[in-house]
Amino acid sequence: MRGLLLALLIWLPGLVSAQGAATLVADRVVLNGEDQLIASGNIEVFFDGSRLTASQVLYDQTNDTLQITGPIFIETPDGTILTATNATLDPRIENGILQGARIVLDQQLQLAANQIDRRDGRFSQLYKASATSCKVCGTGPPLWEIRAERVIHDAQSQQLYFRNATFRVRGVPLLWLPVMRLPDPTAERSTGLLIPEQRNTTQLDLGIKLPYFITLGDHRDLTLTPYLSAETRTLELRYRQAFTNGYLEIEGAVSDDTLEPENRSYVFADVRFDLGNDFQLNFDLEAVSDDAYLLDYGYSGKDRLDSAIELLQVRDDTLYRARFTYYQTLRDDESNASLPPLIADLSYEGRFVPTFGGSLSYTADLDLAYRYSDEDGDAGRDVFRTGILGKWENSWVLPNGVIANFETGARADLYLVADDTDFTQEDIRVAPSAGVTLRWPLIRQGAGGSTNLLEPAISVSWAESFGGTPPNEDSTRTELDRANLLAISRYAGEDAIEGGAQVAAGLVWTRYGAAGVTSALSFGRILRQDAATDFTGTSGLDDKQSDWLVAGQLTAPGGFLFDARSLWDDQIGLRVADSRINWENDTVALGANYIWQSADSAEGRSETVSEWTLDAEVTLSRAWTMELDARYNVVESEPVSGGIGLQWRNECVTVDVSASRRFTSSSTVDASTTFGVSGSIGGFSTGRAAGGATTGCGN
Repeated sequence: MRGLLLALLIWLPGLVSAQGAATLVADRVVLNGEDQLIASGNIEVFFDGSRLTASQVLYDQTNDTLQITGPIFIETPDGTILTATNATLDPRIENGILQGARIVLDQQLQLAANQIDRRDGRFSQLYKASATSCKVCGTGPPLWEIRAERVIHDAQSQQLYFRNATFRVRGVPLLWLPVMRLPDPTAERSTGLLIPEQRNTTQLDLGIKLPYFITLGDHRDLTLTPYLSAETRTLELRYRQAFTNGYLEIEGAVSDDTLEPENRSYVFADVRFDLGNDFQLNFDLEAVSDDAYLLDYGYSGKDRLDSAIELLQVRDDTLYRARFTYYQTLRDDESNASLPPLIADLSYEGRFVPTFGGSLSYTADLDLAYRYSDEDGDAGRDVFRTGILGKWENSWVLPNGVIANFETGARADLYLVADDTDFTQEDIRVAPSAGVTLRWPLIRQGAGGSTNLLEPAISVSWAESFGGTPPNEDSTRTELDRANLLAISRYAGEDAIEGGAQVAAGLVWTRYGAAGVTSALSFGRILRQDAATDFTGTSGLDDKQSDWLVAGQLTAPGGFLFDARSLWDDQIGLRVADSRINWENDTVALGANYIWQSADSAEGRSETVSEWTLDAEVTLSRAWTMELDARYNVVESEPVSGGIGLQWRNECVTVDVSASRRFTSSSTVDASTTFGVSGSIGGFSTGRAAGGATTGCGN
């Protein structure tokens, strides 16, 4: 009768003592004398999280062993699965011998052997073993396998040790190793070689990268990657360390190559610490030996490096920030001495609700821009500024649903300027401002369940600057967009003030479709009392009348997004246009951007800019994935850069092939082409291949 439990053997105290809380369920249980128990039919044994099923189990109390007849299925607490035809095990299922056995680790890697010896519930020793993560079809060879005279699996250290091993593809031996160690699929971090990468560039020739990962305890690790080719000897490194209140990551490389006579190097570091009391310490370091090194080796596409240390505290009603930044330019038309390379800023912001209503905010800050050069003018100017700002704002709902917002404020700044005779060395400036914005949202239900929202808005504001006119260091690039159309000032920083009276008007129409399609169209412009002369021509903000802002957005189910913005001058016509398309579903992830800007000498642009950029990933099938990226200069009718990557993946193998080309060149960087190939086998923590197509057994 199924349901007899091992607890029925309480009258055999030796067995109960040996097995502790073990439980047996079977269709039939027979006692053979005083020291043997035979269970048969749909057997299940449970002990300490392990589960065993078999067709017959014979327990011998004298030898304290289980003689098990298969088919045998054992699942341990860590998810390891063992199958066998016959086995002799101890009652704890930790020690013994399994015949015709197979181990499946983390549902990824299977090891088959004529015999498996289990010791201490930790070690499994396999004789004449085969390991693979590929689907095994009958007696035919899998796509790849490792055959070994002996394999030892250490479940505690999560390692596999191979002796006299041969790596085979479709049964053909390709590589023999007398000794080999690999982490099992359950290991998250393990010292050893990572996936090699082949890299071939027109500048550095054919080379190979061999990364080696080193664990330094539970919270630190180091990765060393030698990169060798006919043109370079490079050592790359990455160091990571986790703390209870932060982390540290450093990456860099040192190269001896034929491109430069001296050794080349770079280092990037990122540090984040929580200091308590809501304070955050952030530090990042970026440095490189020469302007072309990062692009030559594909480490980064940045053309300006910034190293900074920052102390930050963010709370619901206050913000404190202290930051020091050093810039290093990699551009041909810039020098570090005149960037400025050193920027320091300190600020404190607060906000509270006064008894008379609204919201009152205040700011106290100081900043410094320092240049190495003592040359007079833009190339050597040093600027120090300190100031305070107070602002009050409130909003009301007027009759007929009109929403009114009022804000007023003033700021005062002290400027100290050195190495520029065009500006006063010491200057004080006071700038009051006030503005009111009216919005009138109108809603109408359309046909088919759609909803239309029409929102006209108008803003009337005034600001003025009393005192000196300081140099503009922090607001040199500003453009009209939907976010700043109704603002009192559209400068991004504090140095410039958008003075005089002005009126800004806009209209936004939004339609919410019943099928989930949402579209929005907005346009507007700004009218001023006085012409704005500090903005650039293509900012859309110069002169008494700004350009017309026309913008739209469309979103649809299935992950589709289209967004566009344009600026139109009454006489010149289109001056700026930018748009982007995003589309993402189960098979396609597409991002495309287009930008058009007319020439503007104030922004260092002598010619019209018209460029497309594309970034896409397409799933061609369950096994094949393709990635594309491109940048195309429409004005010059030539590509700027392009790349393609193909990945083939099944349940046990991943292969990546890529090619990229940088077409542009300068005095420091040459055009180059790069090819890369890498591959990994699944089933080991260094090369997992999760998912992917299954290599079926029909071929």
